[in-house]
Amino acid sequence: MSWTGDPSHANETGRFAAAQAAAAVESDMQHRRAARVVAGHSTDAEDCAEMLAMLGLAGRGEPVAR
Repeated sequence: MSWTGDPSHANETGRFAAAQAAAAVESDMQHRRAARVVAGHSTDAEDCAEMLAMLGLAGRGEPVAR
């Protein structure tokens, strides 16, 4: 006996995955914007690194382009 599954369940799973991916992209964009603001208000590189670390934005991968 084979089970084909509920097609509406597969559709819901796909929509949920798409929503998660969109949320991850938006979160990444917000983190990049926040890092740019911090960099713009920092007195030097050490100050910037310290503030980014306090905000949990340090070590997130690529450097932020100005």
